[in-house]
Amino acid sequence: MEFKSLNNIETSFKQIRFFGIIFICLCASITGYSVWSAYRFAEAQRQKIYVLDQGKSLMVALSQDMAQNRPVEAREHIRRFHELFFTLAPDKNAIESNIRRALLMSDKSVFNYYRDMSEKGYYNRIIGGNINQSVQVDSIACNFNTYPYRATTYARQIIIRESNLTERSLVTVCSLVNSVRSDSNPQGFNLEAFEVLENKNIRVINR
Repeated sequence: MEFKSLNNIETSFKQIRFFGIIFICLCASITGYSVWSAYRFAEAQRQKIYVLDQGKSLMVALSQDMAQNRPVEAREHIRRFHELFFTLAPDKNAIESNIRRALLMSDKSVFNYYRDMSEKGYYNRIIGGNINQSVQVDSIACNFNTYPYRATTYARQIIIRESNLTERSLVTVCSLVNSVRSDSNPQGFNLEAFEVLENKNIRVINR
C-alpha cells in the first residue's frame, strides 16, 4: 500500500511537470507572436504619413522606398534628355535653350557631341533650311545590376522640311550616375559617356 502511494505521487509529479512545460511553451509562443505582431504594426504605421489638409482634416499618405522608383526615374531622365537634346526648331534661341537644359542633365561627353555637330554646321542648316526636328523614344534598355547604370536608347527622329519628311533611326548609349536633385534635374541622375551608335534614314516621304 505504501509503494502504491509513492507511485501515485511520482505519476502526479510527472503530470504536473508535463503540463508546466506545455504552459511555459504556450506562454512563450503567445509572447513571441505578440512581439512579432507589434513590430509589424509599427512598421506599417511608419509607412503612413499624415497630411493636414488646409488645417481642417487629416489625410493619410503612404510612404515608399525611394530605391523602388529609381529605374522609372532613370528611364524618365534619359527620355527627357533626348527630347530636349534632339528636338530642334529653326530658331537659334529655342535650340540654345533646349541644349542648355540638356547639358544640365549630362556631362562633358554631351557637350563635346554638341560642339562637334555645331562645328559641322548642323544647327545652322536647321535654322537656314527652316527645318523642324523631333524625337520619339521607342524603348530604353537599362542595366541596373551594375553601377554606373548602362543604358541603350532606341528612338526615331522626325525631320520635317518643306519638300519632304524624313524618319531616321537613332540609337544611343550612355551611363547614369546618381546626382543631386534640383529643379533642372528632378530625377537626380547625371548622364555620362554619351555616344550615338546609329543615326540613319529609315524612309523619306515627299510632300
